[in-house]
Amino acid sequence: MAWVPLFPGSLAVGGEAPWAAVGDETYHSSRRMGLTANSPAPHALPFLPLPGPQRLAGGSTGSNRLGSPPGNMQPLLLLVALLLPPGARAGEIIGGQEARPHSRPYMAYMRIQSAQGHKTCGGFLVRKDFVMTAAHCFGRQTVVILGAHNIRRFERTQQRIPVLRAIPHPRYNPQNNLNDIMLLQLANRARQNRFVRPVALPRTQARLSPGARCTVDGWGLVNLSRRTDTLQEVRLTVQRDGECRRRFRSYNGWTQMCVGDPRERKSAFFGDSGGPLVCGRVAQGIVSYGNRQGTPPAVFTRVSSFLPWIRRTMSRFQQRGQAEIPL
Repeated sequence: MAWVPLFPGSLAVGGEAPWAAVGDETYHSSRRMGLTANSPAPHALPFLPLPGPQRLAGGSTGSNRLGSPPGNMQPLLLLVALLLPPGARAGEIIGGQEARPHSRPYMAYMRIQSAQGHKTCGGFLVRKDFVMTAAHCFGRQTVVILGAHNIRRFERTQQRIPVLRAIPHPRYNPQNNLNDIMLLQLANRARQNRFVRPVALPRTQARLSPGARCTVDGWGLVNLSRRTDTLQEVRLTVQRDGECRRRFRSYNGWTQMCVGDPRERKSAFFGDSGGPLVCGRVAQGIVSYGNRQGTPPAVFTRVSSFLPWIRRTMSRFQQRGQAEIPL
């Protein structure tokens, strides 16, 4: 199975990420991402948003080109389950575990409404008024839930904020998943406390060294029909670019990161799209896509490569009532 963009940010095989066309593995996303019969078949799929039953209110405008997994995805999901190692369940972080409640105060759970239906994605708070996620998580309307551990409960710690404006990178390419990064401006500033707090971004464009140990968190499926309610996490190792160049023909080491030891059964999968790769308390990557078998390594957007765009964008789009600065 190809890596699916995880919209709900789940970390195991079976997370809630939309399958997007990335590299050369495209599935149901091919049409929604603008691929045609003449387009080269991608071998890696972005983690796609999972369909969701919630009705969304308020948020960004535009149309989401990624839709909910179609009916013919069921056999594919079943195949994923059969490919998992003993003890692993589809939709559960491979090699991961439940995170300590509220130990990741920057995590965001996103409910997205698009022309194709409702889905979910992961993201992370980078400023009181901005959440960062993957560009393939774009939707017509989005609501961000901060301060959550169990996303099926109305926890007192939760803050539900509609998205005022979705800003995908202007050079995002849905056919190869390059520049798979997006900023979401919140309609209201988040109330910062011990349950809700931004994560630090890299200060320079220095590259993270191979061998670095990082954490990925997210919400995903518990089985083929039910998602996990609680935040899951897994520890992954940054790999040399060559590991991904051999597997994904569109991999670009300047703007992407290769993460996950191919000798281990640990990785992000369905439902994890848009979630952060945190290394030393700094968000260094964004879950983007992987291979069809859900085996590591996977490809993450390299946050440090986009620092100038991130700073420029957050400076331009001020809170309502303030002037916008042309880019």
